[in-house]
Amino acid sequence: MISFSMSRYGFCLLLLVAFCCVSAQVDTQISLAQQWQLFSHFGDRSVLATDFDAIMFVDAQLPRIVMALMVGAVLGLVGSLMQQLTQNPLVSPMTLGTASGAWLALVVMNVWFPTWVGDYASIAATVGAMLTLGLVILIAGMKNLSGLPVVLAGMAVNILLGAVATAIILLNDQYAKNLFIWGAGDLAQNGWQQVQWLWPKLLVAVFIFLFAPRILALLRMGQAGAAARGLNIIPAILGLFTLGIWLVSVSITTVGVISFIGLLAPNIARQLGARTPKDELLLSMLLGATVLVATDALAMTMSMLTFDVVPSGTAAALIGAPALIWFTRRKLTAQDQLSFAMPKSRYHMNTAGVALMALVVVVLAAVSLLFGQVTQGTEVLWQWQLPDSFQWQIQWPRLVTSLAAGAGLAVAGVLLQRLIYNPLASPDILGISAGATCALVAGSVFIGLNIFDAAPFIAFAGSMGVLGLLLLLGRRHQFAPSMLILTGIALTALIEALVQFALARGDETSYTILSWLAGSTYRVAESSALWLLLGIGLLVGFAMATQRWLTLISTGRDFAKARGLNVPRAFLLLLCCVALLCAFVTATMGPVAFVGLLAPHMAVMLGAKKVQQQIPVAAMMGAGLMILSDWIGQNVVYPSQIAAGTVVSVVGGLYFILLLLKGQRAAR
Repeated sequence: MISFSMSRYGFCLLLLVAFCCVSAQVDTQISLAQQWQLFSHFGDRSVLATDFDAIMFVDAQLPRIVMALMVGAVLGLVGSLMQQLTQNPLVSPMTLGTASGAWLALVVMNVWFPTWVGDYASIAATVGAMLTLGLVILIAGMKNLSGLPVVLAGMAVNILLGAVATAIILLNDQYAKNLFIWGAGDLAQNGWQQVQWLWPKLLVAVFIFLFAPRILALLRMGQAGAAARGLNIIPAILGLFTLGIWLVSVSITTVGVISFIGLLAPNIARQLGARTPKDELLLSMLLGATVLVATDALAMTMSMLTFDVVPSGTAAALIGAPALIWFTRRKLTAQDQLSFAMPKSRYHMNTAGVALMALVVVVLAAVSLLFGQVTQGTEVLWQWQLPDSFQWQIQWPRLVTSLAAGAGLAVAGVLLQRLIYNPLASPDILGISAGATCALVAGSVFIGLNIFDAAPFIAFAGSMGVLGLLLLLGRRHQFAPSMLILTGIALTALIEALVQFALARGDETSYTILSWLAGSTYRVAESSALWLLLGIGLLVGFAMATQRWLTLISTGRDFAKARGLNVPRAFLLLLCCVALLCAFVTATMGPVAFVGLLAPHMAVMLGAKKVQQQIPVAAMMGAGLMILSDWIGQNVVYPSQIAAGTVVSVVGGLYFILLLLKGQRAAR
């Protein structure tokens, strides 16, 4: 066993050295002999580095490799620590939402407390990450740390905090420009200052190796067994989590958000045979450093080939997202195959109720046009007034867009939830909207496409690509919520990395893309609003015309087949309808989260349980929700504006969290 362990460590160490040597050769103009001379006489580097290429090697290349080693080791170590504490192979700083908490804390500090950034940025990031972790554990419950609920809670908190951070950046863009590169995860160095700042703060990792192995060994016996042997469980877990989050926070404060390393390294360590807690911690740390050095070398190579700076975080996502899907397929357990039920309702929807819902939508539309804040002289007043010709020209495309987008996403949610028997299914959670976003952002970044004038067929191609992948990967697990949702998380993380790459470029398209990603109706042209209304109207009409298909498939595929339905053809056509609905909305106003989850649930709570009722009621609920969100966004911080998609993300994220809390109580 000892020789096997030594050979394993020796192999990983040799691999790490090899990748370090490869990384040192990327975009380096000096010879190997000169590199060795500079490295072996490092103390005299300022004297020996006499030309530009040598200075770049000493003050840019070497500190970048050292930073990759330190940060990769920390992410691997903390990932292993979190996975062993929770006994959950899918847990990492990314899936627990702690990176989003740190991101939001740094956004707040940069905008409102800029003088504190230099001294307290790492403390703010740690506090934000700790509060986020506490919220995730509160939502999931201590008993569910080893299953799917904690990952779902982390995803919900990620979306919620991301929406808040995006809103703050858009409202205060002049103070937050430096956060774009940070969000993308960049290891580039200009001297040794950041390395010297970071390494003393990482010394707390020593305490993990001193105290964690025994605690983790006891926790492997179960919480009851560990408590019986004298372990004070909650303080021990909280203390180790605090140490891990501090290490992650100071690392990402220095180089930004780099996802997946903390997820990949521990899983690879276990695949290589790590058995004891200490063995897994050490091997994960070594593998984390190896993976990040290799990833950074890939990022630098891609930068040379594309003549554009590719952040290390983007390269990490390109590797990590497929890896997350692969580990998800291998690591699902019985506890992960959780069932989520639609909300219960004692109401029954009738024709009068549907008419009342339509009246409510009309009233909301009228209020959004006639009531709001206006500026009179130096005062801002709430008042009722008919819009003049100029205001009408601005307002009616926004109203039409909100109505059509809300209805379209709501119907897409109804179709998805019934087709795959999953009440948590929605275009945003499963990554279908992210597929459309990916296609449009990629077109904007790589071929110069105007993202506001993009044709819906580009977004449709992205949505269909994700749908096909979900169906291919989900069939093995019978489209279980765990498989589909975690696949959606991986795809969404990949999209976010591409978006951060686009924003980190710092050109004039950065804020254009960011404002589009917030899901705003502000820039929608009159013709685009009308085309959206026409497209959504036709697709919703198709869904209503094929409601018998959906009813039969909802009852069961075998039953539908026995009733003479061509199930594969109907399934494919309805999924194409979902993809087109997402494509039209995303191409027109950007991605909008949670409407496809929230509106179908609200329809059921109001008593619309049958397909022929749920589709129109959900469409009206989605339309009303979007109209109300757009009105709130226009008035809550007047004269500034918050995108309707941001408001919906906050409301829907809170609802998703409540849904998880309700499921947790029901499972007790």
